Amino acid sequence: MKNRIKEFRAKYNLTQEDLARKVLVRRETIVFLEKGKYNPSLKLAYDIAKVLGVKVDELFIFEE
Repeated sequence: MKNRIKEFRAKYNLTQEDLARKVLVRRETIVFLEKGKYNPSLKLAYDIAKVLGVKVDELFIFEE
């Protein structure tokens, strides 16, 4: 699954650490998410989307 976390994070001038603190995960989790090496839980996906002010389906690209 691809995502646009880094793009939206940059838009709000948030570091990986800033975003991690806001969604209560470790910075490494954000790193793995941005690299596409980790698929978030639905709750984490929702929390990240909420912090970044977008819908989950705008943030995550689901591929078949």
